[in-house]
Amino acid sequence: MHALRATGPVLRTISTAAALAASAGPAAAAEASPHLVGPHLDGAHLGLVWTVPFFGLLLSIALLPLLAHRFWHDHHGKVAAAWAALFLVPFAYRHGLALAAAEVAATLLHEYLPFVILLLALFVVAGGVRLTGRLSGRPASNTALLAFGTLLASFAGTTGASVLLIRPLIAANAARRRNVHVFVFFIFLVSNIGGALTPLGDPPLFLGFLAGVDFFWPTRHLLLPMLVLSGALLAIFFALDTYLARRDGPAPTLAAAGPLGLEGKLNLLLLLGVLGAVLMSGLWKPGIEVPILGVPVALENLVRDVLLLAIAGLSLKITRADIHQANGFSWFPIAEVAKLFAGLFITIVPAIAILRAGPEGALGPMLRVLEGPGGVPANGAYFWATGLISSVLDNAPTYLMFFNLAGGDAAHLMGALAGTLAAISAGAVFMGANTYVGNAPNFMVKSICEARGIKMPSFFGFMLWSAAILGPLYLVETFLFFAR
Repeated sequence: MHALRATGPVLRTISTAAALAASAGPAAAAEASPHLVGPHLDGAHLGLVWTVPFFGLLLSIALLPLLAHRFWHDHHGKVAAAWAALFLVPFAYRHGLALAAAEVAATLLHEYLPFVILLLALFVVAGGVRLTGRLSGRPASNTALLAFGTLLASFAGTTGASVLLIRPLIAANAARRRNVHVFVFFIFLVSNIGGALTPLGDPPLFLGFLAGVDFFWPTRHLLLPMLVLSGALLAIFFALDTYLARRDGPAPTLAAAGPLGLEGKLNLLLLLGVLGAVLMSGLWKPGIEVPILGVPVALENLVRDVLLLAIAGLSLKITRADIHQANGFSWFPIAEVAKLFAGLFITIVPAIAILRAGPEGALGPMLRVLEGPGGVPANGAYFWATGLISSVLDNAPTYLMFFNLAGGDAAHLMGALAGTLAAISAGAVFMGANTYVGNAPNFMVKSICEARGIKMPSFFGFMLWSAAILGPLYLVETFLFFAR
């Protein structure tokens, strides 16, 4: 009966969160304007019409690769820039150039650039490590690699684990006639769900760490939900892979494995350097800010980003060309992510302001779905709202938005509201797997696979995979861990 009582708010949230998604996006919803020294954008006076450029870009990402693949491949950056201009020009005319410049500068300096720099460092360093030998591409070895990657993601980051393991998995399954499911499950597990156990695993948890959540809090509170979800997915994958391997037949599809080894081992030390730089920015607080373009940037964050760029440069210098060549290393995946997310971060500025306005904003009435009887947070509602918004936006700022909607006090959220914080954390990390735009590694994996000739599902095709496989498991997770 306890679980049944939670069904109402959960189902209401599923239908409402899609509307909430209209106004959240790839920038820290609660943090953009507080960084500004000058003018602030008041979201209480903005209508949802200002989110049209964001929706336009999102639909472009979803439809153009399917309807105009060559055009999208060659001009995706121009498309993102056009939607950004469609927001910026009318916004500057209506609200003034100073306000537009201030909001965009704060978003780029505090969210976009650190986001891209971290992804770049992990992409370059992991791309300099090569797993030699050959995995067999058999269901057992594929499942074992997915399980290993799921565990690795919490310590090397979902981006690092994805870049490190996707190419060996592609090579192992290159001869399989039916292999797309392997990479879909890879995105589910390695690029998302596996990052749930530490702040190093996934950006949403790192934002929580910076806000005061204990380093091992996610380990204690998300371990069981992560094990249940990943265990179920691994079992489903093994059954599906076994069935499809049998349908493929015996010929070259199941090649024998060869002895495994590692090249580029120095990059593993640099990977520790990446993690150390990120940890430093959370632990070292000198209280010094450096003004850049009129925006104050904390010294620790500036030092972190410089260190990450230096580490990426050092990795490129020490990695042999033949390792990059054997890995099929290309700048296209990280460039595509950087261009598209630049457009998303810019077009979402007014939507962030609307959310920051809370009950006074255009979406104020919808926020009430997150409350249960007596104003107590409805954990199931938080899980689904955070998750569904993370499905169509970057999950890091989505986490931060709901973290602040739940009060923003880390001590209180780790104590009396621990269930709510767990629901927010799980929703952001787990449901980032629902679409290609839910988490940055998703796009990277898709791009790397397509560069190797693998026909990955379209934007909506991938959503069908996630809805059919992940959707029922999320309901189980709700009743087991977040019903209240």
